Amino acid sequence: MRADVTIVSDLLEARLLAPEPHEAVRVALVVPLSGTLGMVGPGAVNCAKLAVAELNAGAGILGRPVELVLVDGGRSPAEVTADVMGLVEAGAVRALVGSHASDVRIALSRAIGGRLPFVYTPPYEGGEHTPGVYLSGETPERQLLPVLRWFVEVRGRRRWALVGNDYVWPRRLHGAAAVYLKSCAAQVVTERYAPRGLTDPGPLLHAIAASRADAVLLTLVGADLTLFNRAFAASPLAGRVVRLGAALEENGLLGAGGDDTGELYASMGFFASMATDACADFTERYTRRFGSPAPMLNGHAEAVYGGVRLLSALAERARSLDSAEIDVTSDGVSIMAGRGMLTVTHRHVAQSVHLARADGLEFDVVKTF
Repeated sequence: MRADVTIVSDLLEARLLAPEPHEAVRVALVVPLSGTLGMVGPGAVNCAKLAVAELNAGAGILGRPVELVLVDGGRSPAEVTADVMGLVEAGAVRALVGSHASDVRIALSRAIGGRLPFVYTPPYEGGEHTPGVYLSGETPERQLLPVLRWFVEVRGRRRWALVGNDYVWPRRLHGAAAVYLKSCAAQVVTERYAPRGLTDPGPLLHAIAASRADAVLLTLVGADLTLFNRAFAASPLAGRVVRLGAALEENGLLGAGGDDTGELYASMGFFASMATDACADFTERYTRRFGSPAPMLNGHAEAVYGGVRLLSALAERARSLDSAEIDVTSDGVSIMAGRGMLTVTHRHVAQSVHLARADGLEFDVVKTF
């Protein structure tokens, strides 16, 4: 089996020159290369390449080498779906691995209709049960419930502002957070949304200050989250109001210029600074392949590595890439990723979640749930 990685970025070429099924397994890799989430794309692509290189150094998937077809998942749901369905209808791909916004996932899931396996890797709002969709990301009951309870009970933060982008993931997370906070005798004092492509965070900062919130749950994403955190750190709110990011990772922290307020936190399944054997081993393999100047590791990128490995493990258990056959054999499938051992139950992956505090340009993991 070859150890190189073939990645096709020209979608017309991918449709016209698709390999025969017995020659290779082509996987659509749908990650943001543009738009608000574009900053996570380079690391995600690298992590997918690492997973494919490791698979191809062995038996590939079902004894065939793996190839990637790169699709920009940072565009509108309609644009991404049109490109992916062009590949699907042409028989150019056998599976999907995606890390992108939930509105894109919903559109793709409906269009594909279970015709081929789709592994979705980032944190998401929960509730996805479409056949053939396998979800490895953090869900609200894991990512938010224990963390919010800790902030209320240990830090005494009881007045929460909920601030996010205006689409399905932030709105559903806010709904879950409101329930969790009420159960902890805390309250939501304001809830604000901004369209993706934020240019002026001032009104959001004003709303937080006017509400007298002592904590903020941030469901802004990508460049919007970076812009907001820069503005917040320069405002009178910095240092006295806690921020908890549900999508904040190393790229976003670096883009914001780091943070020295001591009160910026993130809740994710992976941080590159985790002191675990799995993280150390993964980081070493990533650095060996791409070098120290490579895009930094982060939770979104590492999850794409896990997504490719999970697709392989699901197919090997079912001895097929037919999503209906994978559905009935998926429970109990396990992989080792940078965040540790992950096991599938009901097409979801339960996992530990880590609360980390920003310390300059790095995250310090302070508690694991």
